[in-house]
Amino acid sequence: MCRNYAAILTLILTLPGAVAIGQPPAEPLCLWYRQPARQWVEALAVGNGRLGAMVFGGIEQERIQINEDTLWAGGPYDPANPDALEALPKVRELIFAGQYRQAHNLVGQKMMAKPLTQMPYQCVGDLLLKFPATEGTTDYRRDLNLDTAVATVTYTIDGVSYTREVFSSPVDQVIVIRLTADKPGKIAFTASMKTPQKASVIVESPNTLIMQGVNGGSGGVAGALTYQVRVAIAVSGGQIVPSDGQISVTDADSAFLLIAAATSYKSYKDVTGAPEALTKETIAKAGAKSFDTLLKDHLAAHQKLFRRVTLDLGTTAAAGRPTDERIRDLHKENDPQLAALYFQFGRYLLISSSRPGCQPANLQGIWNDSMNPPWQSKYTININTEMNYWPAEPTNLGECVEPLVAMVMDLAETGARTAKTCYDAGGWVTHHNTDLWRATAPIDGPQWGMWPTGGAWLCLHLWDHYDYSRDKVFLARVYPVMKGAAQFFFDTLIEEPNHKWLVTSPSLSPENGHPFGTSICAGPTMDMQILRDLFTNCIRAAEILGVDEEFRKQAAAIRARLAPNQIGSAGQLQEWLEDWDMRAPERHHRHVSHLYGLYPSDQIHVRTTPDLAAAVRKSLEIRGDEATGWGIGWRLNLWARLHDGEHAYKILTMLLRPERTYPNLFDAHPPFQIDGNFGGVSGIAEMLMQCCAGEIELLPALPKAWPNGSVKGLRARGGFEVDLQWKDSTLVNVTVHSLAGGSCRLRYGAAIKDLNLAKGQTAEWDGIQ
Repeated sequence: MCRNYAAILTLILTLPGAVAIGQPPAEPLCLWYRQPARQWVEALAVGNGRLGAMVFGGIEQERIQINEDTLWAGGPYDPANPDALEALPKVRELIFAGQYRQAHNLVGQKMMAKPLTQMPYQCVGDLLLKFPATEGTTDYRRDLNLDTAVATVTYTIDGVSYTREVFSSPVDQVIVIRLTADKPGKIAFTASMKTPQKASVIVESPNTLIMQGVNGGSGGVAGALTYQVRVAIAVSGGQIVPSDGQISVTDADSAFLLIAAATSYKSYKDVTGAPEALTKETIAKAGAKSFDTLLKDHLAAHQKLFRRVTLDLGTTAAAGRPTDERIRDLHKENDPQLAALYFQFGRYLLISSSRPGCQPANLQGIWNDSMNPPWQSKYTININTEMNYWPAEPTNLGECVEPLVAMVMDLAETGARTAKTCYDAGGWVTHHNTDLWRATAPIDGPQWGMWPTGGAWLCLHLWDHYDYSRDKVFLARVYPVMKGAAQFFFDTLIEEPNHKWLVTSPSLSPENGHPFGTSICAGPTMDMQILRDLFTNCIRAAEILGVDEEFRKQAAAIRARLAPNQIGSAGQLQEWLEDWDMRAPERHHRHVSHLYGLYPSDQIHVRTTPDLAAAVRKSLEIRGDEATGWGIGWRLNLWARLHDGEHAYKILTMLLRPERTYPNLFDAHPPFQIDGNFGGVSGIAEMLMQCCAGEIELLPALPKAWPNGSVKGLRARGGFEVDLQWKDSTLVNVTVHSLAGGSCRLRYGAAIKDLNLAKGQTAEWDGIQ
């Protein structure tokens, strides 16, 4: 195995005929290709958390497809159904009588949201740069450098080398494009814009192109947003010639474009923003900087986050090949660096789609070219949104969780109305989806939407952010939201007649039907596991903050009465209160909801609850490895938690194959959903380090395919950073740095090391056995 990327690169560059085609970039953390993108899932993604673009890299026409994270359909609305409360007692009665289909029908008639769907995330439109017709292009390469967050296109025509650079600046809130050539006077193009939105494109001044319009409605909810995109063009040498709806540049030495976009969205209940004023101000401030300064500031902001973690799993000759070819041929060649690239690409995507002050990453992050994308590209909170944020804390991107936290704070407000209207309960609730407008009522239909524990699951991310940072100020800010989520279930859990357990009703095990013609049921296993975590974390938070002693006692008492995990007749972990698993119509279902207790929770663990862990393994075997992209991502994390490195690696290779990874490394559900990317990142991190059962476990699921390697900068609960190095599949070095001060226990196999570190202190574990 060759671990030296530079040596591989040198070898490739000296091959006969190497000058005729685009060559590998010097940076190993690059996606690169020898041809322009033909499809959207071949284009390269850039983003600053709020403003995203897909770069196609065409030779005669460049397409920059643009998104702004608040351009959704609709406007403020409350979909809670006023008929739900009256129907609730009868629905529960039908469920406990075993009349599940009748309960399903009544839920559909009386309890679902109005409208039945939520609002879609929508595209802004395209900036098109049309270049003079050419022939005989050589040396073509387009790449995305993950370390710089810059997409670059290079090629040669008639002895002139052209370079195109694109990035989305988190500092200046613009997309920046620079076009250069190695000979003067060779830059020429015509810039125009197009959009499926209700919008117009005008030339405001000789160097400024504007698109302005309104969003559309959906499901009977009228559009309430206005938006504007502003493109400013500057050139060195040459001429700028405006015309009807487009601007042409000729004979320039270089060109420099800035794109700003904004909507009138201010919050889920306020759409009075001024997008024109915002884009003007943004362009004015960014335009006062040189390209070099814009790039320097962009790099500093991006690399502050991205460079916190490095991962080396080894390098073979395959690493020198274009990314699309590596994905295609992974099944027949050893390419450990592709897993490292995928890991860092996922971190790159989270940085690019979820920064403080922005919206959370949705089903497609921030990248979408449709007015009505699959599943509306909204926030599906029965797995997908949570999976988006699984890698945030362990891969040292805690700041990227802030948009999710802000959304949960909003949901506590809108969800309080839904709790009162639909359940006559205190606290707050949200079901299996939400959108820009923070809708919280059950949608789509009873089979999918009648699941009340979405908000409770989201609260796990609030606790985790505290647990990884130990920031008590943050904990004090989010504790009332966690408490409100618990209060809703204090008021709505009911006694199951056979065992007198407290259960949710109506509910379901996300999207999976049981043998009685529906998914509607009482007390599915996942609900009980989520609530066990919610109540436990509320108790812990209240103890840390020194508040709510009576509430703590109430939470503990209710937690003790929740239905327990149960092992079924096939040795599996039961998905429902009854042993229905082997009779379910979809035994290989994509969701593995009842295994939440193993991951992302740690209620089930191979050491502390071995019988339940064995039942989880049996459930996974019954369910099978094949699934959607995100379904495979969840299975990867579960097999890692079972300490089965070889099976986890098998699952990872399934995720990386062409059927589940597009040429641009986007996850293929199919179609594209970004959650699978983030599930893959989390799974790789779990293979290398796990924080559960009160310990930091090192290399718990290391596969034989990665015998030598290192990782630096992983975060552990308690506010620790951990660096690992291994050789011949054996851990050889561990460094732990404390960011908060405190104690931790390290485990490697049977070896244990206890550390007690002051804030800022670093320690190494010597003499590992």
